[in-house]
Amino acid sequence: MKLNIYKDKQEVAEQFSEFLAERIKQSTGKLNVSLSGGSTPKVVFDYLAEKFSYLDWSKVNFFWGDERCVPPEDEQSNYKMTVDHLFSKIDIPQENIYRIKGENNPDEEADAYGETLNKVLPLANDIPEFDLIILGMGDDGHTASVFQSNIHLWDSSNNCEVAVHPESGQKRVTITGKIINQAKEVAFLVTGADKKEKVDTILKGDEVSKSYPAGLVSPSSGELYWFLDESAVDKSYH
Repeated sequence: MKLNIYKDKQEVAEQFSEFLAERIKQSTGKLNVSLSGGSTPKVVFDYLAEKFSYLDWSKVNFFWGDERCVPPEDEQSNYKMTVDHLFSKIDIPQENIYRIKGENNPDEEADAYGETLNKVLPLANDIPEFDLIILGMGDDGHTASVFQSNIHLWDSSNNCEVAVHPESGQKRVTITGKIINQAKEVAFLVTGADKKEKVDTILKGDEVSKSYPAGLVSPSSGELYWFLDESAVDKSYH
């Protein structure tokens, strides 16, 4: 686990953008990246579009770790947020974008997206392998759209599952634990004081941490990065 702690959300976004840009520059083939929704990735996308539009974006295949079951033009869509803040501002081939179709039947789309991962990504241990999965974490300890209330989805044998948000009841399509932990690299982007309690619990890595989906993230590669701002983590880690 590699902890990277920065002053604020903007610095987290800038430093993670540098991290991602370096991997794009170094990549000799296709770089397969799974994106996250949320407020911190929005700042990341803005910074990438501003500072790194010159990169060869045709080298990157973009996927999503989860998506709300809404149409692609809906304000809640992770895909729409990425288009608005990144894709509309860089030169990326449309065929490099593999969106979760939130407007489709959720169960059918979970199966279809799982099949897309099987077809497009290289397989390792018979599991689709991302080069990089970007994750957020909710103040309840959820990641992707695996919540405490449906934590059993983490251990699903399927690549993707349909999750239900515990409060809104909204359906979402999410990748499962086996996909996350098979990735070559996993990066958490977590900012804000409301995340601090769960971050501290999860970084301890004890049995309590395993009761939260974010505490189950443990890629077999060992390449787990945390990009945090100072307010999201106990001072003892600074």
